[in-house]
Amino acid sequence: MKLHSLKAPKPNLKTGKRVGRGEGSGLGQQSGRGHKGQKSRSGYSYKSGFEGGQMPLQRRIPKFGFHSPFRTEYKAVNLDTIQKLIDEGKLSSPISITDFYKVGLVGKKDLVKVLSRGELKAAVSVQAHAFSKPAAAAIEKAGGSTEIIGQNAGKAAVVNSEEAGSSTSTES
Repeated sequence: MKLHSLKAPKPNLKTGKRVGRGEGSGLGQQSGRGHKGQKSRSGYSYKSGFEGGQMPLQRRIPKFGFHSPFRTEYKAVNLDTIQKLIDEGKLSSPISITDFYKVGLVGKKDLVKVLSRGELKAAVSVQAHAFSKPAAAAIEKAGGSTEIIGQNAGKAAVVNSEEAGSSTSTES
């Protein structure tokens, strides 16, 4: 016996509804479509949100707000979360994006930003697409290091060199 040769027993086989085959069938005359109107015609289909010609809800409600198409969305990872995972032995230095993914904090294609909620006691090297200034300071204070990866790396290098240039010019 093979799976493809199995058939349901005779009583279980239901026959389909046969419409338009005379009054005796109970589905003659209008064939279960009711009387007249758009829905009774062949080829009828409706657009989602169609309300029979009445102005649809999505057009009655006013539009407001603005969503920038150029916005960069980051998944936030806080310092207390990193510390908790280090304490549990799930993360160890250096911490990269793939480590965050393996632990289940972010998706494969998510951009990661480290934020400063909580405190970090372990000296770890952390890689991410972005860091908040307090988070970067807290990681450095704990004896660790931060590394910006991806498309933001160039921007960060330019910003850091400008900051370094401005600080050296003010010192001399």
